[in-house]
Amino acid sequence: MADNQGMVKILLVEDNRSMREMLSSIIAEKGFEVDAAADVGSGLALLKKNDYAVIVSDLHLPDMDGLSFLKKVKDLQLPFIILTAYGSIEKAVEAIKEGAYDFIAKPVDPEYLLLMVEKALAATHIARENLVLREVLQSELGRTVIIGSSREIQHEAEKVRQVAQTQATVLLRGESGTGKELFARAIHALSPRRDRPFITINSASIPDNLLENELFGHEKGSYTGAHMRQVGKLELAQGGTFFFDEIGDFPLHLQGKILRVLEEKTISRLGSGKAIPLDIRFVFATNQDLEKAAAEKRFRQDLYFRITSFPIELPPLRERRDDILLLGDHFVRKLSLDIRKHEFRLSPAAREKLLAYHWPGNVRELQNTIERAVIIGRGPDLQPEEIILPGHPFPVPDTMNLNGSLKDVASRAQKLAEKLKITQVLAETSFNRTRAAAILEVSYKTLLDKIKEYGLAPKD
Repeated sequence: MADNQGMVKILLVEDNRSMREMLSSIIAEKGFEVDAAADVGSGLALLKKNDYAVIVSDLHLPDMDGLSFLKKVKDLQLPFIILTAYGSIEKAVEAIKEGAYDFIAKPVDPEYLLLMVEKALAATHIARENLVLREVLQSELGRTVIIGSSREIQHEAEKVRQVAQTQATVLLRGESGTGKELFARAIHALSPRRDRPFITINSASIPDNLLENELFGHEKGSYTGAHMRQVGKLELAQGGTFFFDEIGDFPLHLQGKILRVLEEKTISRLGSGKAIPLDIRFVFATNQDLEKAAAEKRFRQDLYFRITSFPIELPPLRERRDDILLLGDHFVRKLSLDIRKHEFRLSPAAREKLLAYHWPGNVRELQNTIERAVIIGRGPDLQPEEIILPGHPFPVPDTMNLNGSLKDVASRAQKLAEKLKITQVLAETSFNRTRAAAILEVSYKTLLDKIKEYGLAPKD
C-alpha cells in the first residue's frame, strides 16, 4: 500500500506501554493516523469521538478482555484484529467466530501486522480518502454467464437482454436455488450501469431491528451506540444496481419505506431529516407467491404492483432437464480445478444418476453435490457412488487399505475423513487458515500441522 493513506485512522488498544508505542510508530510510518489506548474504557471513549477504519486490540487488557471488547463494538462493523500470546490461540479462534477479522500471535511481526491492516481495509472496501465504508460488488460482463440451452431458460435469458438496457424495475420469481442473484448480476452487467456498484440485501440474513439501519444508515448519535455515521447500503449503490433478494420476507413496516424510496428516489439516514437523492436501478427477487401474500395482507398491494412491471420467471431445474448435464459439466470443470488442481469429468453412469434425480434444491443443490463429489472423488472420472444424494450413504473408497486390526482400519478411515473435511473447508475459505481453523474448531497450530501432514497446498 502506498504511503498516502490520507485520513484513514487506526485504533490500537494495548496495555503494555512499550508494545503500544512500538506498534503505534510502525503503523504511523505507513501513513495511517493512530490513536492508542491502554484499556477498553479509553478505547470506547475514543470510538465515540472519532471514525476509525480498523481496530487492533490485545486479547488481555486490564479492565476487559479483547473478546468482550469485540462484542461491545460488533455493531460498528469495523475490522477487528486480535493480538494474542501463543497460549491463548484457542481464545483468539473464539474471537474469529464472534466476527474478528483475524488474530496475530505475539511476538508481533510488524510486516505481518501491516499486511493484516491493509487486507482488512481492502476486505471492507475502505478507500484511502477517509471513506468509512464503500461496498462495491462488481459484475464483470465476461464472467456473468447464464448457463442453459433449454427453451425455458433461453426464453427468460432473452428477457434479461431486453430489459437490461432500460431503467425498468425487474422482479425475478423462482424457487430457492434457481439462480435469481445470477440473473440480477447479469442484468447489471449488461446495463449501462455495469461499471457502478452492484449492492444486494437479503432480509433473511439480517435481524428485523437492524434491517432499516442496514438499508438507510444513520447519523452519529442518532441512537444509543451510534458512535459514528454509517452509510446505508442504498446510498452505497449510487449510480448502480440495488438487488432486494427475497423481498417477500421483508417486514411490513419496512415495505412502506421501500415503496417511498421507489416513488421518490430519495432516502434519509436515521437521525437526519436531510433527503439524499438516489440514482439507482432496482431488481427484486422472491420465491413466494406475492399476489397471494398481497391478498392475505402479508405483503403490501401497492408495493406488489410497483415491482411487478417486468417479471422474469426462473424455472426449476426439474423443468429444464436438458440443462442438468450442461450445468453438471460446468461445475465439475470449475470446481475440480479450484479444489483438486486438475480437471475431472463425469462418467456415463454418474451422468445417468444426475439425470434420474428430481433436484428439489435446484441449481444450488446440483453445485453442492458436484463439489462434494470432487472432494471425495478419486478421478479423473467421477463415479456414481461419489454423487451423494439425499438418502444415499457417504461412501468409503474401496481402495482404502482394509488390512490389519479394526483399530488400524478405523485410524486410517479417520485420517481420510480428516483430510477430506480439511480440504473442503480450506477450499470454502480460499485457504484462509485462520477462518478454516475457526470453522473446524481446532487451534491454528493444529490446522497447520494437519496441512503439513496431508500435503495440502493452496491453488496458485
